[in-house]
Amino acid sequence: MTPGARPPPVPARPTHPPEFRYRFELVPLASLRAHEAVDPGNLQEVLGKIRHQHLVDEPLLVAEVQDGLFVVLNGHHRLAALLELGARRAPAWVVEYEGEAVVLERWPGARVETPPTKGEVVDRALRGELFPPKTTRHRLTSPLPTRVTHLADLQ
Repeated sequence: MTPGARPPPVPARPTHPPEFRYRFELVPLASLRAHEAVDPGNLQEVLGKIRHQHLVDEPLLVAEVQDGLFVVLNGHHRLAALLELGARRAPAWVVEYEGEAVVLERWPGARVETPPTKGEVVDRALRGELFPPKTTRHRLTSPLPTRVTHLADLQ
């Protein structure tokens, strides 16, 4: 290197998104805690679809918050329909909630001014103090595979 010359820049290390970890599980309904109420009209629509098809075409999205205790992030109407149908388990994608892969937003038109935090979602679910329907929107930064579960497998 010649005197007065600047050293070449050090190349930046490539950044990799954090690994998105999830698993599929048939979760006992008694282990699931909702954080949002359901809309009766939407519930009847989901219930009719499940009854007609005899299957759940999309697993719930849940987070394990204590050993064997899960908070429903997405799928409150499917959960309510399964309860009404007498199922004992629900198909669920179990995700790490605190990581960056799960983004919490507010639905357009929600009855809350600001989106709740992930901590508030968990706290409300554990206390049974439900938000109004369609308050929170949980979005994943990576898509999950398609998974269909037959009602017979949920008994």
